[in-house]
Amino acid sequence: MEKEEKKVNMTIKDSAAFYAHEMSINFNPMNFILDFKNVTPRVDPRSKESLVLHLEHNVIIVDAFHAKKIYELLGKVLGDYEKEFGKIEMPKALKKYEDKMKKGEKEVKKAKTTSPSYFG
Repeated sequence: MEKEEKKVNMTIKDSAAFYAHEMSINFNPMNFILDFKNVTPRVDPRSKESLVLHLEHNVIIVDAFHAKKIYELLGKVLGDYEKEFGKIEMPKALKKYEDKMKKGEKEVKKAKTTSPSYFG
């Protein structure tokens, strides 16, 4: 008796490209939660009193085994990248900004304010 070959139709849902400049990682006993974020200020003429921040995020949940595989693969790919293009370093503009923010935080601490400096 011959086995009949079955055909499978597959659909692929393409998502919009997503630029993430922040990321948080959390875990529970079963999964790792990778939360990729994009926070952008928006100009909204209806809100004249305060700044409007727009937050988008995409969450990826993987089990511990796959989180470890992502870690290993990312390490390998980063190593390959640095071999080809050189060591990855913090951009000078970002370093300058962080130094400026640290200096500003010291001044804020002297003023004894309790307002948060990070919206992440």
